[in-house]
Amino acid sequence: MKSFAVSAFAVILAPAALAQHQTFVVNPDASEVKMTLNTTHEVVNGTFHIQSGSIEFDRSAPKMSGSVVVLAGSGKTGNDSRDKKMNKDILKVEQYVNVSFEPKSYAGVIAPSGDSTIQVTGIFTLLGTPHEITIPILVHLEGTTTTAKAHFVVPYIQWGLKDPGFMFWKVDKDVTIDLFLNARLT
Repeated sequence: MKSFAVSAFAVILAPAALAQHQTFVVNPDASEVKMTLNTTHEVVNGTFHIQSGSIEFDRSAPKMSGSVVVLAGSGKTGNDSRDKKMNKDILKVEQYVNVSFEPKSYAGVIAPSGDSTIQVTGIFTLLGTPHEITIPILVHLEGTTTTAKAHFVVPYIQWGLKDPGFMFWKVDKDVTIDLFLNARLT
């Protein structure tokens, strides 16, 4: 009788436990990465194409897995010669095709609907080198439609990328990233 009660209890609770585990499947065509780099002569704005993304999370534990992958050579700043130099000399796209972020954990509460602000810690891989970073993310859930917005700074020079400045043209040592993900929640 005791084992029957335990089994019945498990069957009743199983759907609730499974509902805690969800996957955030990114729509690359409705998502984007924007970058801003301040220089002595201008502010350089650019966009990059998100190639793919899928993030698994569990509301009952602060763990995440998956990745968001950006095509390194997709960067566009509105200046073809600058983009060519960025791809060849800075991002080395022939050797490092992708830039990626793999979330590992989060702090905060992901509400079942509406807005939630969480701190996501994970591995940001740039030029093939992994860097741990914590990113504040605003998540909005509405049924199966989900968006995520993040604004953070990448210390690209400290992380081993070439300084694009020369002579009298100086650039900041950090680049600001604005990330917008549009996804389906499964």
